Amino acid sequence: MIPGTPHRKHPAAWQQELASALTDPAELIQLLRLDPTLIEPARVAARQFGLRVPRGYVARMRVGDSNDPLLRQVLPLAAEDAVVDGFSCDPVGDLAAMAVPGVLQKYQGRLLLTATGACAIHCRYCFRRHFPYADANPAVDGWQQAIDHIAADPSVHEVILSGGDPLTLVDAKLAALIDALAALPQVQRLRLHTRLPIVLPARVTDDLCAAIANTRLACVVVVHANHPSEIDAEVRGALARLRESGIALLNQSVLLRGVNDEAGILCALSEALFAAGALPYYLHQMDRVAGAAHFEVDDATAKLLWERMAARLPGYLVPRLVREEAGAPAKTIVR
Repeated sequence: MIPGTPHRKHPAAWQQELASALTDPAELIQLLRLDPTLIEPARVAARQFGLRVPRGYVARMRVGDSNDPLLRQVLPLAAEDAVVDGFSCDPVGDLAAMAVPGVLQKYQGRLLLTATGACAIHCRYCFRRHFPYADANPAVDGWQQAIDHIAADPSVHEVILSGGDPLTLVDAKLAALIDALAALPQVQRLRLHTRLPIVLPARVTDDLCAAIANTRLACVVVVHANHPSEIDAEVRGALARLRESGIALLNQSVLLRGVNDEAGILCALSEALFAAGALPYYLHQMDRVAGAAHFEVDDATAKLLWERMAARLPGYLVPRLVREEAGAPAKTIVR
């Protein structure tokens, strides 16, 4: 059994910042001095999928601009209530791929563990915004059922920790999970998919870096930034701490209408990420999750944007344009 988390008398700074995240649309709109008529539609949309955004992330938004690209990623809109053909609650087939609670096994040689349902930020385009975390909770028994499942499958060489966001776990709990995975001889690589170094960079402490790096497993942290305005000095510092610990850094973005659907923005994002030590990895065509249709960019436009990136940037700064399709053996390469 994975040991439990020891009692902490005083929350760390990042935990205090996480606890103080904005959850009331009215407060967000008032802080940014936006049109107050946005409040009621935002509150209605938030009943289906709540608002959550760290205050430090809000500080990067432009005051008075309802089209700010960071704001657009988190502000609930009336458009989320529209029913659109082709958009569903489980667009990538997570539920069909669940072997045991929280363990998603889609691709040969690797599987994904939704280590927690908690996130620091609620992105409005999140493909798991309808995921039944309460019913598919792998942590209910200290992840033991998940560990037992992985132990019984010698083909699993890589485990991906996702969520939610695995970095919302406290250091001791995350370290215990990593230790349990490292004890399985067939597991060689650990990948963590996280938005916290971007939206809550205070989370990346020396203790966290040690928890990730002090293992026999080869570790990769895949962060998620969509716009160059997300990469500020604190984020660069957080990424530097991870890199200095010997952890490989990749970034995956989602192509979003009104956020980053311009070649200049995407090029600037790749440049900013590389300067901060993260290699652009994937540019995802958005998963067609119910409530996010207003973010979709059509394939023809996406391909054109990718071609313009490829014409301006060296190849290592051009992420692969991909789509995830339920039941497919790998990501589908769009361009």
